[in-house]
Amino acid sequence: MEGEASLPHRAPASVRACIPYGMPWVVLCIAGVFEIAWAVGLKYTEGFTRLWPSVGTLVALVISMALLGVAVRTLPLGTAYAVWTGIGSVGTAILGVVLFREPATAMRLACIALIVAGIVGLKLTATPERGQSASNAQAEADTGAS
Repeated sequence: MEGEASLPHRAPASVRACIPYGMPWVVLCIAGVFEIAWAVGLKYTEGFTRLWPSVGTLVALVISMALLGVAVRTLPLGTAYAVWTGIGSVGTAILGVVLFREPATAMRLACIALIVAGIVGLKLTATPERGQSASNAQAEADTGAS
C-alpha cells in the first residue's frame, strides 16, 4: 500500500484489484444517466409540489451521487466529475429538445457536440495510476495483483 497516501483519489490496492479495468467508466456512465433522470425529473416535480415525481427525482439524485462516489474511488476526481456532468448536460439538453420542445438551433447543437468532444477527450486522456502503464493496470486488474 506504499504511495497510496499521496494519491487520495485512488482506492486501496485491495479494492482496485476487485474492480475490472473498465468497470469504473461503466459505473460513471450509469451515474450520468441517473443525473439526466433527476435533472429532467425536476421539470415534472413542478417545484417539488408533486409527490411522486419529487420522490423519483430525489431517488435518481441519490443513486447518481452514490454511483459517482463509487467511480471516483478509482478514477481521478476531476476527470470523473467533468465526464459525469457532461453526460448529464448533454442528455438533459437533448431531452429538453425532445420532451419539452426546447429550440434545437445549429448553435445549440454545436455546443452540445463540443461537450461530447470534451467528454471523449477526457476519457481518452485519462491516465492510469502513477507508475503504471495502461497494459500493467489491465494485467493487475486481470490477475488481482496489487
